[in-house]
Amino acid sequence: MTGPPKRVPLRGEIWWVQILTDPPDKGRRPVVIVSSDGRNRHPRASTVLVVPLSTSIYRDCPTHTLLQSGETGLSEVCVAQSENVTVVRKETLIEPRQRLRQLSHGKICEIADNVKIAMGCLVG
Repeated sequence: MTGPPKRVPLRGEIWWVQILTDPPDKGRRPVVIVSSDGRNRHPRASTVLVVPLSTSIYRDCPTHTLLQSGETGLSEVCVAQSENVTVVRKETLIEPRQRLRQLSHGKICEIADNVKIAMGCLVG
């Protein structure tokens, strides 16, 4: 266990985590926090809702949201994989060494729309 984060993760921020459903050799990956700050800040909420980021970019995937490095602060262009939305324990989150950018409300809503596509609620 890595211990609790030094500060509360906020909606739109990018943190690092080992996702339990990933293969064990995959290691930590960046995720964007998509849960509301009311939940994120709540002292009894031990988890946050996240969407994993990946540099495997498939142009015709309707559940992926393209993110430029200037939007994220990461070194490469990546996608938010809305079909892999998941819950992680706050204590497993690792704050990035250098401050990354916080995604805008509009970008988080675009990711949320792609979760709806992944669930069959919207057409991509």
